[in-house]
Amino acid sequence: MILKISIDEQNYSVDVPDEMLTEGAEFFNKIDEDMDKGWQMSRSWVDKPNVEQRCQIVADKILAAFENENKKLLDLLSAYILSKLPGVKMVFISTNGEMQETIFES
Repeated sequence: MILKISIDEQNYSVDVPDEMLTEGAEFFNKIDEDMDKGWQMSRSWVDKPNVEQRCQIVADKILAAFENENKKLLDLLSAYILSKLPGVKMVFISTNGEMQETIFES
């Protein structure tokens, strides 16, 4: 599956192998367990992030994966978003410090 990612008007395509959606389940569960405790989303604390907020948090982590050129983490984080938001095609990642402004398009 392909997830298109837009960062500062630069577009990238991440080709996520289909099997990563199932093989990454343990990794996805660990991320969800961490977020179940609540999460600092920019200036706001969110006690129980919903699915969209969880994907916004993960999209913020995608920025770090791009900066560190960590392809494996980039693929896993992209797979997480694809598994949580079936049908999503594009992610516009906010880089202004407000992760709640990250947008997902189907």
